[in-house]
Amino acid sequence: MYLTDRSAPPKAGAGQGPRRGPGRKVAPVVLVLGTVSLITDISSEMVTAVLPLYLVTTLGFSPLGFGTLDGVYNGVSALVQLTGGHLADRIRNHKLLAGLGYGLSALCKPLLLLAGSIGTLGAVLALERTGKGLRTAPRDAMISLSTPAAKQGRAFGVHRAMDTTGAMLGPLAAFLILRAAVDGYDAVFGVSACVAALGVLVLVLFVPGRKRGGASDDASTPAGADVPQGKQPVRIREALALLRVPRMRALAGCAALLGLTTVSDAFVYLLLQRRAGIGEEWFPLLPLGTAAVFLLLAVPFGALADRIGRRTVFLAGHAVLLAAYALLLWAPATSALPMLVLALHGTFYAATDGVLPAALADIVPSHLRASGLAIVGTSQALARFCCSLAFGAAWTLWGDGPALAGSAIGLLCCALVAGMVLRPADGTR
Repeated sequence: MYLTDRSAPPKAGAGQGPRRGPGRKVAPVVLVLGTVSLITDISSEMVTAVLPLYLVTTLGFSPLGFGTLDGVYNGVSALVQLTGGHLADRIRNHKLLAGLGYGLSALCKPLLLLAGSIGTLGAVLALERTGKGLRTAPRDAMISLSTPAAKQGRAFGVHRAMDTTGAMLGPLAAFLILRAAVDGYDAVFGVSACVAALGVLVLVLFVPGRKRGGASDDASTPAGADVPQGKQPVRIREALALLRVPRMRALAGCAALLGLTTVSDAFVYLLLQRRAGIGEEWFPLLPLGTAAVFLLLAVPFGALADRIGRRTVFLAGHAVLLAAYALLLWAPATSALPMLVLALHGTFYAATDGVLPAALADIVPSHLRASGLAIVGTSQALARFCCSLAFGAAWTLWGDGPALAGSAIGLLCCALVAGMVLRPADGTR
């Protein structure tokens, strides 16, 4: 499967974008979408940075209650991804679906000011994640369809680097607001809503939409290059038939398998805070460390995956995550522990987050690209939803140490299985 191989020359008709000169590294639409993601991530990460502490210390949620909400936060977007991906392919307008998703998420930010119970918070977070689910596959499809197959890793790396710049600025903004405002959490949620609205505005104004006079073109492809004129709308049966492709099925299955033992970011930060004795006022800055490393390594790792094989980089990223778990379990609580754990955490994301969608370039035809991205993304996110519920329950019953130890053992076993499943038959990396 392509995740296991070096980049192959793009096949004719495989949904490649227009030929570009040697000086152009990524398509303009990748940069514009990266800017939208940067702004949106500032908004989202402002909330994500304070939400675990807000729920556990201010509202008094138990680890199980928090795990349930965290599972909802990740699981709902997973289910909706399938809908968003299929609709984007069916109506052949990726920008429209992405815009609806970004807009819905922006509308939910002010509602956090009114939510004070697990029921209302769950509903608001589910609605916000619905927006994320709608936008993810169409956005990634625009990136994929605008980029030659041999440069997919670099393109997704550039996008993820810009996205992660927002993930760095978000926690920093939340930290400054909490220190300056009287009602810190309310101020964070309010500013987050304004920033999210700005991201939607940039998408509407600067991301090209459907071409006039074309049958189905959007920002992701030149006129006529994505779907032939007069092609019938994509049916659900056609999208689901992608799972009959062995390489696609193996990729989705391994993404789910590894997701079952990938502890959510929020739990990693809570564990690190307890393990290292970090004060509550510094908690919002923990995601900043992950984001900084992700930003530095996303593009180099994406280019590396294009050269040496995406299987190698993808599995190495999970080995790095396993090392982070080991430090949280057994390393002494020194001042270096937070820096080491966050560095490994950011490296894990740089080696996996953009590499996984890049692996679909030679597997999924262009007119089903959003659906294929949604299937793989959904399999991974649903598995992480289950992991959040199980980890929260294990923490409540047995404590944080045994819960993390179980996840580490599971991750090791799953990585070994994924390595065998993704191993190419010809022995290439």
